[in-house]
Amino acid sequence: MDLDLRKLRYFVAVADRLHFGRAADELHIAQPVLSRQIRALEHDLGTPLLTRDSHGVALTDAGRQLLTDAGPLLASAQAVRRRVTVAARGSRRLMVGFRAGIAVTGAVRRFAERHPEVLVDVQRIEWDDQAPMLLDGRIDVGYVRLPIDETGLRVIPLYTEPRVAVLPSGHRLAGKEQVTEADLAGEPLVWHAGPSNHPTRRPHPDSGYRVRGVDETLEHVAAGRGISFVARSTTVFHTHPEVAFVPVPDLAPDEVCLAVPESRTSPVIDDFITAAQATADITAECGNYEMWRRGRRQAG
Repeated sequence: MDLDLRKLRYFVAVADRLHFGRAADELHIAQPVLSRQIRALEHDLGTPLLTRDSHGVALTDAGRQLLTDAGPLLASAQAVRRRVTVAARGSRRLMVGFRAGIAVTGAVRRFAERHPEVLVDVQRIEWDDQAPMLLDGRIDVGYVRLPIDETGLRVIPLYTEPRVAVLPSGHRLAGKEQVTEADLAGEPLVWHAGPSNHPTRRPHPDSGYRVRGVDETLEHVAAGRGISFVARSTTVFHTHPEVAFVPVPDLAPDEVCLAVPESRTSPVIDDFITAAQATADITAECGNYEMWRRGRRQAG
């Protein structure tokens, strides 16, 4: 029997909340209806997905596996809907996502020379948006920074760039030309709640402040809540009067890649990837730290 996506969405709502009442409210359906749909899904799959007793609701092993697999499946279905809608309108549009500090202008211009009929739109994405926005069709191709969950994606390396420390302006090392990671060992780190193997986390305790983007990072660092690290290109596009950026040559470099859904097969996307690869050196140069410093001195 084919898997019913509506029942699957209902299951995910319950599995995320482990509460039938709250899930029913979120879905705007009656709780008995939701319970019947979950039982029907269990019947379809031939196995219990949830246990229900006086202690509450819990996932079975099969339920945990289904929850893991459901996200990409539902995202893929939503992406199909979006692409069909775009095709029905007869529009030719490419949505390109990019992380902070990555300049996409060079690739867009080169791509436009070959495809003047395609409208290229761009959208800023954050670390937790990278994979979901690609998988659900909100963006067609993304300039991403590793690490990223590569499940269902094709990830193409572009270039690496050094990272710099983000320090409060009054920090003891804020005026240095450069520092080592050992110089900063033990400093609390403002970080995003990404993969636990992130290379900048190990020598630093958790400051307790999670952030989504560069602006939040700079505000927390300026307030003295910890230090952070960003790709040096980020310093070209973002500044803060109470924050200093200091190079850390021995820090693992930031890796910039292109990512597209594995399910997408499009000559237009392939041509954009070619344009992005051809202009990768120019994109990387936009983050040149010495260029930024010279520009700041000249502006002053």
